Amino acid sequence: MEIDKFDRTILEALQENADYSMAELGEKVGLSHTPCWRRIKRLHKEGIIKGKVTLLDPQKLGLSVTVYAYITIKSHDELSLEAFETAVQSVKNIVECNSTSGEKDYLLRIIVQSVGHYEQFLKQTLMHLPNVAAVNSTFALKQVKYTTELPL
Repeated sequence: MEIDKFDRTILEALQENADYSMAELGEKVGLSHTPCWRRIKRLHKEGIIKGKVTLLDPQKLGLSVTVYAYITIKSHDELSLEAFETAVQSVKNIVECNSTSGEKDYLLRIIVQSVGHYEQFLKQTLMHLPNVAAVNSTFALKQVKYTTELPL
C-alpha cells in the first residue's frame, strides 16, 4: 500500500471534513472529480479509510466526565483475555480500550454523565467484566487537546 502526495492530501482534507463534496475535495487537493473519486475508492478498498463518522460534543450531551480506568486481569491465558476484550465491545460507555504493557493490562477511556454515574458504572459493570481483578481510575479534569486527525 503506497500512498503518494495526492493520497496524503486527500486523507488530510477528509480528516478535517469528511463532508466535502467530490468537487470541493478535488479542488482542495488539485485533482479533478474522477481521479479524486478513484483514489478515495482505492483508499477504502485498501483499508486506509475505515469509514466516516460524525463527531459529537459530549459536554453538550450531558456526558461531562471522562475517566481513564486501568484494568488488571486475574488470569492471562488467551481465553481469559479474549473474554474481557469481547465483553468491552458491547459496553457503550467504554469508548476506547487498549491492551498495555507494564503492571496494568488494559487502559479504558470511559465517558459518563457524572462522578456518581461512574461509581454506579464501576460497581454494576466494570467490576463484573470477565476476569477483572482490579480497577484503578483517574478522572480527567480538563481536556487540553483532542483530535481524531492522524499526523500524515
